[in-house]
Amino acid sequence: MQKNRYQEMRERHQAEVNDFPLMFAFDARQFAEGLRRLGLRSSDKDKVCALPGTGGFCRKSDLPALKGMFARHHRELQEAIGADPTGRGFIYEMFRTELSNHEYAYTQDVSETLDCLGITQQMLEAVPQLQTGLALACRSLLKHA
Repeated sequence: MQKNRYQEMRERHQAEVNDFPLMFAFDARQFAEGLRRLGLRSSDKDKVCALPGTGGFCRKSDLPALKGMFARHHRELQEAIGADPTGRGFIYEMFRTELSNHEYAYTQDVSETLDCLGITQQMLEAVPQLQTGLALACRSLLKHA
């Protein structure tokens, strides 16, 4: 059986994020420990920047690389979607994975899945392959629920 290409991409992207020099802190003690892990001193607070809404921080000098990594991840996802001419390959795997992650079989609501993938209703309506992949994934999950 062929591996889920979307899941492979997600795992590869997650490994890259895990390897990136980031810290997460929700109190002063965690912040001080995080600075040390980033190779900084407590007096180097001006050398880090917050990642809004995440509790994450990185060195300011690493921010361009972090933005570049996330832009590349987005580009790779868009390229893989564009390379699926029918919606029955990568797109189906993508929707099936994310619908499962967002408990579609229980909620029968696709909105969280679309949000996490950055797919708007307008995009869904404009790209037949997205419609096909989503419909197939929804049917598959409900059939096996």
